[in-house]
Amino acid sequence: MFCQKVFCQKPSIDSQRIAVRCAFLLVSERGMHSGSGMRGFSRGFSIMSPKVFRCSFGKRDFSVAAEKPPFDKILIANRGEIACRVAKTARRMGIKTVAIYSEADARAVHVKSCDEAVCVGPPASSQSYLNIDAIVEAMKLTGAQAVHPGYGFLSENAGFAERLEKEGLVFIGPSPFSIRSMGDKIESKKLAIQAGVNTIPGQLGLILTESDAVRVSKAIGYPVMIKASAGGGGKGMRIAHNDEEAAEGFRLSKAEASASFGDDRIFIEKFVQQPRHIEIQIIADKHGNVLYLPERECSIQRRNQKVIEEAPSPFLDEQTWRAMGEQAVSLAKAVHYHSAGTVEMMVDGDRNFYFLEMNTRLQVEHPVTELVTGLDLVEMMIRVAAGESIKIHQNEIKPKGWAMESRIYAEDSLRNFLPSVGVLHRYIPPDESEDETGVVRIDAGVEEGSEISIHYDPMIGKLVTHAPTRIEAINKMKTALDAFVVKGVRCNINFVRDVMDNPRFMSGDLTTHFIAQEYPPPGFRGHALTEVEGNELSAIAAMLHMQHKQQAKLFLQPEGSHVAGRQTVGRAALVSVMSPDHIIGEQELVVSIEGTVGEVVKKRLHIAARRPKLGHVISTEFVITVQDRVPRILSADLPSNSGLYLAKCAETGMVRIVQAFEKTNSGYILSMSGSPYKITIRSERLEELSKYMPIKVEVDHSSHLCTPMPGKMHSIAVKEGETVIAGQEICVVEAMKMQNVLRAPKDSTVKKIHAKVGQNLALDECIMEFE
Repeated sequence: MFCQKVFCQKPSIDSQRIAVRCAFLLVSERGMHSGSGMRGFSRGFSIMSPKVFRCSFGKRDFSVAAEKPPFDKILIANRGEIACRVAKTARRMGIKTVAIYSEADARAVHVKSCDEAVCVGPPASSQSYLNIDAIVEAMKLTGAQAVHPGYGFLSENAGFAERLEKEGLVFIGPSPFSIRSMGDKIESKKLAIQAGVNTIPGQLGLILTESDAVRVSKAIGYPVMIKASAGGGGKGMRIAHNDEEAAEGFRLSKAEASASFGDDRIFIEKFVQQPRHIEIQIIADKHGNVLYLPERECSIQRRNQKVIEEAPSPFLDEQTWRAMGEQAVSLAKAVHYHSAGTVEMMVDGDRNFYFLEMNTRLQVEHPVTELVTGLDLVEMMIRVAAGESIKIHQNEIKPKGWAMESRIYAEDSLRNFLPSVGVLHRYIPPDESEDETGVVRIDAGVEEGSEISIHYDPMIGKLVTHAPTRIEAINKMKTALDAFVVKGVRCNINFVRDVMDNPRFMSGDLTTHFIAQEYPPPGFRGHALTEVEGNELSAIAAMLHMQHKQQAKLFLQPEGSHVAGRQTVGRAALVSVMSPDHIIGEQELVVSIEGTVGEVVKKRLHIAARRPKLGHVISTEFVITVQDRVPRILSADLPSNSGLYLAKCAETGMVRIVQAFEKTNSGYILSMSGSPYKITIRSERLEELSKYMPIKVEVDHSSHLCTPMPGKMHSIAVKEGETVIAGQEICVVEAMKMQNVLRAPKDSTVKKIHAKVGQNLALDECIMEFE
């Protein structure tokens, strides 16, 4: 039984109407995805008391108490998926919402998700989403009583919280004192030590120059972590293993910190070997109650930014979790914390843990905690901000099942995760669901036609799954990723899907070095098919090929037609009449599979199409023998409108979702396990003749340095006529507020520099030529 409880204050006709609306919205939001809509809702609705309403929906019961919401209207000072996420909870609570948007986001999904919307400035964040004056003016204009900041932007800006207090408005978050205390990494570390929290050895003083950075790093002992004092989200962080990396890391971290936070202060601490990034979610009210929730494992990171999170951690035991939680509570109490917050820890292989930082806001990865606890953290933040006390106790908090989250970014996984911008020509996420096997949840702020802009974070959304066990949650994630259709920009679905198949990941053997160790230079290059996967993909491609051949030959109406008042024979009936045998067609084929990694795989197979079932016009069952092995019966309908092709084999238990990207002259481009493959299908004779086809010669592009992502030229480190060596820094391109170093592809001389510092660069635009 799932219960959603809202504590009542005063029963009335108006409050009863609110309760009915809350119940309707709750069921419609969570139940519509199952396809059953509101059927059965009205029959299961009853008034338990003047204050409490009960409604049944399938196997789930909802208890909704009538009350006036904590606020009448709130403004959401953010954009994208988190703005949509906050609006969803506010709507369920009966609270009206106001969106803010920049000129670039006028048609964004979060604008449509709210009751009202106010433009706060031009595309640049500094003039819109960080424009405190414009946001306060929007609140006054719309009558919003409180503001939820989401994450990023102004969520950890003490000045913003102070300004709201001065204007008599409510900040749905911690106090300015708490934000300021934990926002400065140097000061927060000092406070953590005073509160009895374990900390990493390091230099607490500010580092002013590159030479200071080298000197301090040597004193601490390599490797070290160079951090921006005001940093967060992986920005302004570098690991250094020697003097050269310390100097470069200091320079790049300082520039990133200045661009992202307007604060370029840097400090250095010891880098923990074999570290895991594990964090504790806390929630505190204004009455002194502080709870710690199940831990989150966030070790799968690239460029110090999380990609995959889960709860609980596969590494911690209950004793360590509680020890971490108690220290997190001590730190929260030391800074008089209220609202949701996260204490991030570094944990070594012996389960020793050390304080990293405290994020005084809602985390991107909060959904995994919600799914294993049944709590709505956004609702709790709103209620705490209104002065309500937390109604649950620490001994009631225990994780239920396992939750997994994959961040879906618009970035090119094959090019070291460089950002990708453009328009989402196709965006079809997997269906959300909730049943006895678990949950599939999508938190997104885009739709088909949305633009991924250079101005903001490249996140498309978050895919979250929940199941009784970790392996079941992973398998649910695999299926959902396979059904996630994104076209128009490059995205990292291929990478996170590959991680889900990684044996080390599946075993829970994780560290923050996971990506660097499992995908060493040149990095992720696509999914490498196993022999079994190669056999399955070749069989699936052959089925699709046979179905399209059958489809091309059929020209009668599907159900027949009326001619001179008489019913003619339809093509389904005609196939049955003309095909008395079980098999209606068979072929020997050679299927070639070319991916982005590894050699071309060739599979010889025999495929026989079974007679279409009643009501079908083409075959949906095939007997396939791959490489002279045991014949298997596979089944599949034609691809859906979204291009999804579901293939099954009852004998082996195989269930594969393949995305049909494109039909080519000689085959298909299919995506399996997140990665695309060029499929060529030939008869034995055509395969024999193919060896006489001319081979296309690859063009050498190493004489040009082109920008691998849209961005802005931040600095150029060389001059025309200068001799450079392979790997030498050539320039730095700033994209999505990250400093990306471009290096010389080979030993050469700079012939011509086409770009200038400050210039906006398009994807693959030539920066300079070599000779």
